Amino acid sequence: MLAQILEITLMNLKNLPSRLGSSSVVVVGIGGVVGVMVAILAMAAGFQGTLDSGASPDRAVVLRGGSDSELSSGVTTADVNVIRSMEGIALASPELYMVADVPKRSTGTDANLIVRGVTADAFALRDEVVIVDGRHLEPGRGEVIAGRGAHIEFAGIDIGNKIRLRQSEWTIVGIFEADGSAYESELWVDLPVLQSAFRFNGASSIRVLVDSPERIDELAERIKGDPRLDLEVTGETEYFAGQAGGLTDTIRIFGYTVAVIMAIGAVFAALNTMYTAVVTRTVEIATLRALGFGSVPVVVSVMIESMALALLGGVLGALVAYVGFNGYTVSTLSNVSFSQIAFDFAVTPELLRDGLIWALGLGTLGGLLPAVRAARLPITVALRGE
Repeated sequence: MLAQILEITLMNLKNLPSRLGSSSVVVVGIGGVVGVMVAILAMAAGFQGTLDSGASPDRAVVLRGGSDSELSSGVTTADVNVIRSMEGIALASPELYMVADVPKRSTGTDANLIVRGVTADAFALRDEVVIVDGRHLEPGRGEVIAGRGAHIEFAGIDIGNKIRLRQSEWTIVGIFEADGSAYESELWVDLPVLQSAFRFNGASSIRVLVDSPERIDELAERIKGDPRLDLEVTGETEYFAGQAGGLTDTIRIFGYTVAVIMAIGAVFAALNTMYTAVVTRTVEIATLRALGFGSVPVVVSVMIESMALALLGGVLGALVAYVGFNGYTVSTLSNVSFSQIAFDFAVTPELLRDGLIWALGLGTLGGLLPAVRAARLPITVALRGE
């Protein structure tokens, strides 16, 4: 049986050039499904990866009780001092989170850009933040360092340029990277200067570095039991997962929905192509069966041909998605912080694998019925070409 399957399959594949037009319909259709699906899911993977890369298991975010983001939170200087004095806290960084309107490079229209007021502790706490161009900001001065994403996405965010924030003029002195995290979508300035410019006392949040990840739950209980504090503690990993605000799931659902709609068309294209292939080779298939070739080898050979065309389409679609979108930088509005977050599309090995699985599945569906028809066709009728 294996020998028969091999013989018929090789014959079918050798005859593909004579059916190039109809076969290309399957390749292009399934390639389009895989390419679109992988590209859309790469957006979700890139967005989620950007948020995840900003988290560390030994860091936590302290917000005002009841707040779900830094934008809606506020902590006092007294809160900061109490947190700093607690056991197990290696570093505590009070930070002010503000939003400014800055035009985007692509459209020229204003969009929300995060401005984060920081102290030296913010850099000591986040060793992933590295200046890649220019220099660090100097405390007490109206200077800005911009994340790589903010520099790419927003107009005027270039070293040496001046930017107006709340009727104050600030000079951009450096560009930083932070392992591709959401911090790269922000402008960082000196905390006291930002407090003065925005007329805000205190901070929005406190980033803390703990001795070990196990300390975070202990710290949360201690803060909850302290009558002086109305604060909540969340591990950075959990906090950034919440900041996705369901956007990642929405993108994934959209991607699979579009893929399913396109897949229906691709399956019908495969069915039509394979039925045509079977009809044009009716006498050939009947002759093989009359010579002793079984029905199973015929079914398997037609299925292999369909799956081979589908796999070729899947590889081409995945290749187009990888070349065209992997690393492509865009920004989107977070529905929690209401600010732009820049991120890169991420065409991961898992997405490429899933794309090829989809292609093989579509090829199987498209080839099954024509293969069964070829095997069940009566030999005498087929030999007459009916």
